[in-house]
Amino acid sequence: MNSTGRESRHIGIRIDRPVEAVYAYASDPAHLPAWAKGLGGSIEKIDGQWVADSSPLGRVVVSFAPHNELGVLDHDVTLPSGETVHNPVRVIADGTGSEVVFTLRRQPGMSDADFRRDADMVAADLARLKGLTESA
Repeated sequence: MNSTGRESRHIGIRIDRPVEAVYAYASDPAHLPAWAKGLGGSIEKIDGQWVADSSPLGRVVVSFAPHNELGVLDHDVTLPSGETVHNPVRVIADGTGSEVVFTLRRQPGMSDADFRRDADMVAADLARLKGLTESA
C-alpha cells in the first residue's frame, strides 16, 4: 500500500456475449445470488432497498448505480456496522463480446491473504457470470 491511496486490483473476464446482454443480466439485482456468491445466497427488495443475506457478513444493503448506457455496474455494500464499501464494475464492449472488469480495493487493515482471498472470490463470481450469460 502507498500513502496516496489504497491498493486496487482490476479483475476482468471476457464474455462471448454482446455488452447489452451482459449488462442487462448483471444489472438485475434479482440475478445476484446466481453469480455473486460473495453477497450471499439470497437478495430481496425491502422498503425500496436491496438486502442480501451474506453469511460471513450478515445482512447487507446493496445500492446500485442507476441503469445507464455506459455499462457502469457500480454498487455500494453497506455492512451491518454501517460501513459502506464501494465496488466499481464495468461492462465494456470487446468486439462482438464483452469484458467485465471489477475493481477490488484493499480495505484498511486487510492482510495480503485476505486481499488475495477476496480477489479469488471476485474471479470466481465473474466466471459464474460468464457461464450464465454465455449459456443464455
